[in-house]
Amino acid sequence: MSSLALSSRRADVHTISLIGLAHGTSHFFHLLLPPLFPVFTHSFGLSWAQLGLLVSVFYGVSGVGQALAGFVVDRHGARPALLAAMACFALASVTAGTAQGYAGLVLAAALAGLGNAPFHPADFTILNQRVSPARLGHAFSVHGISGNLGWSLSPVFALLVMQATGHWRWVYAGTAMVALTVMAVLWWQRAAIEDHPVSHPSRASEPARTFDFLRLPSVWLCFSFFFFTTAALAGIQNFAGPALARIHEVDASQTALVVTGYMLCGALGMLIGGFMVAKGAQLERHIAMALSAGGALLVASSWSGWPLAVALGLVMVAGVGTGLAGPARDMLVKRAAPPGATGRVYGTVYSGLDIGFALSAPLFGLFLDHQWPAGVMLGAAALLGLALGSAQVVGRFSWR
Repeated sequence: MSSLALSSRRADVHTISLIGLAHGTSHFFHLLLPPLFPVFTHSFGLSWAQLGLLVSVFYGVSGVGQALAGFVVDRHGARPALLAAMACFALASVTAGTAQGYAGLVLAAALAGLGNAPFHPADFTILNQRVSPARLGHAFSVHGISGNLGWSLSPVFALLVMQATGHWRWVYAGTAMVALTVMAVLWWQRAAIEDHPVSHPSRASEPARTFDFLRLPSVWLCFSFFFFTTAALAGIQNFAGPALARIHEVDASQTALVVTGYMLCGALGMLIGGFMVAKGAQLERHIAMALSAGGALLVASSWSGWPLAVALGLVMVAGVGTGLAGPARDMLVKRAAPPGATGRVYGTVYSGLDIGFALSAPLFGLFLDHQWPAGVMLGAAALLGLALGSAQVVGRFSWR
């Protein structure tokens, strides 16, 4: 390998690693509140539907903010947006740790949602600009894996801090330190995540004009795909543990780490999916097979006749299926994005992720409030089926 190629590889790995760290941190803060939902039901007397609304606040703010953040990233750059996001996460942690009731938790959810807003347009703008095309599939894979690792670490972090300190409020002192530490790392290594904002899009590329990209069918098909997949994830991420505990009539502590297992299996799926995308696997077929397998396993896990360990295993392994679809999903969005509008397209499309979480979380909470825990698994599987249909259509429309 020539020195020039080696230098290029090192630069790509450096950028991919920093963006992975940032993205993993954003997903860590997706679960700023949900791991402590059982504590909040006792401390503040909240229902599961009310707790689901906290998820809606987070993703509602993030969804609107993400669509707007795409314009900001295209015009002013991605790096400042990432640093500001970490500051919001730190502030959200302080707010959650000092909350005296539901209003304080709502404010914390809103601040965390605001911090989450810039990540996808900023991350993918940096990756698409700085990483060589030959390694872009692997970059998307690492990006997805880091998100799943962030999700999987958050419940473990909350549990360990509570066991060590004896009180839930110390969890949020710890999460504030996480945000500030990552912010410091990104500032220290800021040269590796510098991008080049598009201040004046070329008139030669018409879809790159400010709002023209909204006319592209591929953008809205990708949006619908993200909406359905993350609406399904909302059910698993926030309610799979309590649902399985009720189905099998056991204490919730015995199912508390099922989400961690699901996310780790999802990370494995994304690792494999990154190699499949890099080898040119047909994206639509790849996604269809992965989501079909994941949905089937979730349906199977809803049966009360399984031993608890088998049910937990089925949910966890379902994460491999949804993870396999991740890199192919991100490549579909890249194909759909016209030149000069990367931040706007990713911001709009990934707002479907946030809106899917926001609208579905209260519904899954109602399943538990109305004593239908199996509805969490069955509902998630049905939504994956709808996502599968969207992916098959979106492949017919691409910018390149």
